[in-house]
Amino acid sequence: MKGLFWILALFGLAVVAALGARFNDGYLLLIVPPWRAEVSLNLFIIALLGLFLAFYAALRLLAVTFGLPGRVREYRARRQRDQAGMVFQDAVRLLFEGRFGQAMKKAAEAHGNGTAPGLSALIAARAAQRMREPEKQQYWLEHAKTDDPRTEAATLMLDAEMANEERRFADALAALDRLQGKQGRHIAALRLELRARQGSGDWDGVLRLVRQLAKRDALPAEVVAEVRTQAHLANIVRCSKDAAQLTAYLRALPEAERGRRIALAAAKALVAVGADGEAQKLIEAVLDGADNDDWSSELAAIYGRLTGGESTARIARAETWLRRHPDDAVLLMALGRMCQRQRLWGKAQSYLEASLAVAPSQEAHLELARLLDQLDRGDEANQHYRASAQLDAR
Repeated sequence: MKGLFWILALFGLAVVAALGARFNDGYLLLIVPPWRAEVSLNLFIIALLGLFLAFYAALRLLAVTFGLPGRVREYRARRQRDQAGMVFQDAVRLLFEGRFGQAMKKAAEAHGNGTAPGLSALIAARAAQRMREPEKQQYWLEHAKTDDPRTEAATLMLDAEMANEERRFADALAALDRLQGKQGRHIAALRLELRARQGSGDWDGVLRLVRQLAKRDALPAEVVAEVRTQAHLANIVRCSKDAAQLTAYLRALPEAERGRRIALAAAKALVAVGADGEAQKLIEAVLDGADNDDWSSELAAIYGRLTGGESTARIARAETWLRRHPDDAVLLMALGRMCQRQRLWGKAQSYLEASLAVAPSQEAHLELARLLDQLDRGDEANQHYRASAQLDAR
């Protein structure tokens, strides 16, 4: 559209000039003694325009001629920049292709050409790490730190990531601490720190970080739950030699973080240190509010082995669970054990036989055999001993 406008404008000017020349009868008188010349004004104007155009063309030609060396230098520099850029792109491509030796070579070439020296050094460092060449890896990391201040954060992030991969978790945490001192920690840095603290066994730090990441929706809910569970399980193992420390830790444990696996590990640890009362409270709190998906037969089995306290109350509590889970063989066996300790022989036999009817097990046969021995019913006891042995042989 713009070109059409200029064409129409030129045609318009040509028409105006032609009409003006047609009606212009003027002339120009030039006197240079002893000569005298009379020239048409139209011709003089045309000649003047021609001279101006010739002079302008000569000036342009001179400018182009004298500027040619500069343009050649600029062209060569641009070509070198383009070639250097292609070398850098090749380094990135080769790194992602897994051709680490060639990637490091291209990155070193790009670094030597001055193309993004910081990033080129980082690419070379990553390639060297993949090739298990720690000296070259450290060499290029040092270059990345000194060649371009803008890549300092990227250098620290890459250093931490590579340290995690090499299981140098203390070095990873040191790099992340330096990063925090300079720019703070974003989500990617928090993820790296989480991995480093998992590897170093800092489970309190893991819990702190996973809660931060959960608040920012930076991890899937399933991952948050699994990492949190692993941390609590590790802390329970750490506290399992001290009953007071273990009890204090479990009491401080948020209700929302008490999953079935944690409750089971905690109950076993409490029983192991002789804290049956705390184990009873924990199991009752979990199983009272458990639906079908959260129900744990293993917790019921531990509950059946607890000693001390009010055994009759425990039997009554377990019977309320039985109304919700009538076909749980483990719960039935636990009730049989508790009734046997209370010398409720009839109820004990009934529960143990019901457990065997639901799911025959070696343990239930042994419990029933011992009960029958106590009742001087040796023949029946021997039958259950044999049944237990047969299940064991399988």
